Amino acid sequence: MESSHRNLTQQVVHELGKKIMQGSYPVGHSLPTEAALGTQFNISRTATREAVKMLTAKGLIVSRPRQGIKVVDKKYWNLFDVDVLSWILLGKPDLYLLRHFLQLRLAIEPEAAYLAAQYASASDLQVIESALVRMKAATSGKDDTHEADIEFHQSVLSASNNPFFIQLKNFITTALKVNIRFTNRMIPVTIAEYQAHVDIFEHIKNKQSQAAFDAAMVTQRATLAIVNEQITAQENKDP
Repeated sequence: MESSHRNLTQQVVHELGKKIMQGSYPVGHSLPTEAALGTQFNISRTATREAVKMLTAKGLIVSRPRQGIKVVDKKYWNLFDVDVLSWILLGKPDLYLLRHFLQLRLAIEPEAAYLAAQYASASDLQVIESALVRMKAATSGKDDTHEADIEFHQSVLSASNNPFFIQLKNFITTALKVNIRFTNRMIPVTIAEYQAHVDIFEHIKNKQSQAAFDAAMVTQRATLAIVNEQITAQENKDP
């Protein structure tokens, strides 16, 4: 019974979180009351209250007596929460959110490459190299472009052997998937892109920390520049 209660609560949390990301409940707007939510999802008041508490802990809503339940500003959302990241992909990420992702990647991934050059084990290097093999295959359409790229970046984070960087893998994966959403990319990895990743790996393998940092920084800045250009073009079109 306890397990069933927990599952019902999690389902409500998921549905409401998804609706918030999709804009059904915009920032500043109110959600239905706990009583109304309980009726809507056919669950107990206790389960409804627990769901509201979970969404509050994730920073998405605030619940106050006589003021109801409101969606709070995005700056308060726990964007590193696994559930929140998954709801972002189900929602409507825009170019500005993608830019925010890339700006943080710029601060994370070059440093992860720097640390990997210092602390990567032999097995860490094998995992990175395996991802490169997949990327090489993707240049000719023999592997999944997106999955190969994601595996490479995840493996570099792991190779940093820093637990804080390692726990950012879900964040980086979501950032890459949001990027995919906008590029709608179906073409294979280009040889130039593959080589840029090879360069990062070679510097890591040869324990060239600064060179690994610089190579990763180049790729991140190039991606961010493309997104900034898209945002500028979009803003110039807007009346």
